[in-house]
Parts: sequence; C-alpha cells; structure tokens
Amino acid sequence: MIGGVQPKVLLTQEEDGTLQITENQAKLLGLMDDELNWRLVREGDGLNKKSKTIIWLEWNENGTFKSRHNEPAIGRSLLMSPFNHAFTWQTTIITELIEIQDDYIKFKTENSIYELFKL
Repeated sequence: MIGGVQPKVLLTQEEDGTLQITENQAKLLGLMDDELNWRLVREGDGLNKKSKTIIWLEWNENGTFKSRHNEPAIGRSLLMSPFNHAFTWQTTIITELIEIQDDYIKFKTENSIYELFKL
C-alpha cells in the first residue's frame, strides 16, 4: 500500500440500490471473522446466519436488558457475534425449546422457528 493513501473497499451495488461488500473484503478489513463456529437457520425462508460466538439475552418485563447467559431458556433471545451495534443476528424471545443436543438446538421464538448448529 502507498503511504498516506487509504485502502479502497470494493463494493457492488444491487438492483435495489443497496451496497454489498464481498466476504473476502470484509475478512481483510476485519469486519468479519474467519472462524465461524455457529450456524442459525430459520425455518420457512431458510435464512442462514453464521457467527463466531453466541450469547443468550434475558429481558426485563419492560423489554430492557436484564442479563446474559450461556444457555438457552424460554424468555431469552439469541444474539450472534460480533457483540456490538453491528451484531450478526438477534432473535425474538424464545417461547419453546423443541430439541436440545450437544451441538444442535431447535427452538421457537415469538415469530419464527430456528435451528442452531455448532460447526
């Protein structure tokens, strides 16, 4: 890279006007983890999200944050890393735990059914 020159970010523009960055560019810029350990799939539309780590968030009755956990439970939401304003995905509150195994969890939220896989 030439000193004093900012690196260029290669973006593509979709037909709807949104800008997209390639996965390789995102990794090079540190915007995306190379090591992805979790995959979330939403039943119905097949939405697929991946992240390095996950946490389960518990909420107060007024909808404010209460605490974070390492295990799923009814009343909690799944949050996928990175854990900042640019998080990968957050589910609505879990209403039912359908199946729990060591590397797989199937759960129902207020508006969707998800499968979470440990990769």
